[in-house]
Amino acid sequence: MNTVLITGSNGLIGSAAVSFFASKADLILGLDNNMRKQFFGQDGDTKWNEKNLKNKFKNFIPHDIDIRNIDKLKKIFKKYSSNIDLIIHTAAQPSHDWATKDPILDFQVNANGTLNLLQLTNLYAKDAVFIFTSTNKVYGDKPNHLPFIELENRWELESNHIFFKNGINETMSIDNTTHSIFGASKVAADIMTQEYGKYFGIRTGVFRAGCLTGPFHSGVKLHGFLSYLVKCAVSDIPYTINGYKGKQVRDNLHSHDLIKMFWHFYNNPRIGETYNVGGGRHSNCSLLEAINKIEKITNKKLSTKYINKHRKGDHIWWISDISKFKTHYPKWNFSYNLDRIVTEIFSEMTNR
Repeated sequence: MNTVLITGSNGLIGSAAVSFFASKADLILGLDNNMRKQFFGQDGDTKWNEKNLKNKFKNFIPHDIDIRNIDKLKKIFKKYSSNIDLIIHTAAQPSHDWATKDPILDFQVNANGTLNLLQLTNLYAKDAVFIFTSTNKVYGDKPNHLPFIELENRWELESNHIFFKNGINETMSIDNTTHSIFGASKVAADIMTQEYGKYFGIRTGVFRAGCLTGPFHSGVKLHGFLSYLVKCAVSDIPYTINGYKGKQVRDNLHSHDLIKMFWHFYNNPRIGETYNVGGGRHSNCSLLEAINKIEKITNKKLSTKYINKHRKGDHIWWISDISKFKTHYPKWNFSYNLDRIVTEIFSEMTNR
């Protein structure tokens, strides 16, 4: 490979992509302006991760560029143009809680920023593979209308439902649903990425992820579910449970497993393809189950507060059906389960 361009290169998925592709490409271009700090305060600062990446990988060149600034982006694309083999777009405003505070900024980053990258790819790097990290929030609260039953520590889907065995697949509609402001901006980016594939022929892949995590996640209250839970346990920070009795279910995918998905897609790309990606039935838990697991691994009691009101548009239950991706790329498989994910986060956090 010649050049890989990665947006959000200081973040969880971006930095994992830098680490993975540094040994495979001649040059890694990172685009990250540390806007996560603006979104989430000092705890969201990712500069420490950029410093680590620069020290570890001599072919990694970071650029402090805002993806909303098309003029600065254009200079990068014009300079490297056809040498760019792969674009991994992870930069985003990632919190649906934060998006309600400033919907315009949220849309500018998530939708307009993505459009800038797609258009410049079409103009200067048309042969590159373009990978976009979308979100399961494009389905809005549609999953909440599924038939659930209440168990002791989690909500679960009725066993005779089509989504019970493997989770929710890409046939679920994204229409007539409450997406959240964040979800709506990601829908725009998601659809536009598909369209640049189907209309202009760019090899684009859309990966609709749920809870992504890993050891280098700067978890904060509004984003980074497992990472923030571990942080609360380690630092004796009270954790607030919002609604659904704490029984809401999420699947969790390790950043390394997602990057391996990107690698498989790059080697055999498709045009305008969409995939639901997550831990699936292999790696999922309710909030109560996660708290119990983290308390056992950290050997610390987590202080919790319950508010009997869920976040607007929040999923009661989400488990991704990754069958479509595994059908297209049968050699891919999980490396991490939930226990290994939490143990690794705890180990990294205590050593950071």
